[in-house]
Amino acid sequence: MTHSRTLAMIIIVLGIAVLGGTIVIFMGGYNVAATSPHSGLMKWILHTTMQHSVSARASSVHAPAQFTEEQVQEGSLEFGEMCAACHGAPGKERGEIGKGLNPSPPNLAEVGSSWSSAELFWILKNGIKMTGMPAFGPTHSDARLWSIVAFVMQLPKLTSDDYKKMGHPASEREHQHEDRYDHQHQ
Repeated sequence: MTHSRTLAMIIIVLGIAVLGGTIVIFMGGYNVAATSPHSGLMKWILHTTMQHSVSARASSVHAPAQFTEEQVQEGSLEFGEMCAACHGAPGKERGEIGKGLNPSPPNLAEVGSSWSSAELFWILKNGIKMTGMPAFGPTHSDARLWSIVAFVMQLPKLTSDDYKKMGHPASEREHQHEDRYDHQHQ
């Protein structure tokens, strides 16, 4: 094959792929329902893209050398309010919202340590598109976000008893209101 013929074949193949993709998009061929799981290939593409994107962008984040116990405790309370409903916590499964997300929010006690503290901070601050992970940067100070990172870094070591001792109720239905009366919802 000549060089121009090879180039023409590549252009034709790319044109057919673009046309096919356009037809799938405009005919609603891809099911976007959260109840419909991604294919293995799509999971790999999305997860690999996300990992490399976070890693590249977090490289400019300067993480503290270490965290204080106060930051871990503060982060624990923030995590309980903002994160546990989707990600679960030691001794607590995901809440209703977390169970309905696709992709499923990761159990941070299991995967949190696979991210650096700078990467966790970047994720908290910027969110992750099309995952349900919101960007907390617009609404939370960097100090609050670093406290959550401090807590997440400790998650793999925490038991459900440790988590309760940090001020968290035993179940999602058990909590304390402003009036400080403990109760459970039915």
